[in-house]
Amino acid sequence: MKSNFSEIIKDEKPVLIDFYADWCGPCKSLAPILKEVKATLGDEIKIVKIDVDKNQELAGKYQVRGVPTMILFRNGQQLWRQSGVLQKDQILEVIKSH
Repeated sequence: MKSNFSEIIKDEKPVLIDFYADWCGPCKSLAPILKEVKATLGDEIKIVKIDVDKNQELAGKYQVRGVPTMILFRNGQQLWRQSGVLQKDQILEVIKSH
């Protein structure tokens, strides 16, 4: 994942990265919310899930201290980040504001 991660976040569309772990309860509750966000926005956004246990170097680079952590990128720039679970409307509002 690390090799193409820098290319993924350079997209002109917003790219929402979800740093998660399989053992994380809140991560499991966030997953269907992100599916709804994707269903609402379709091709307007990319949503990429990154397992912190399998991508520790990447999680370290972005200083992910807790999961879930979402980071929004566009054109390689970090626009927003949030740890914890947000509701669909809150996530949509953040994406649309950027």
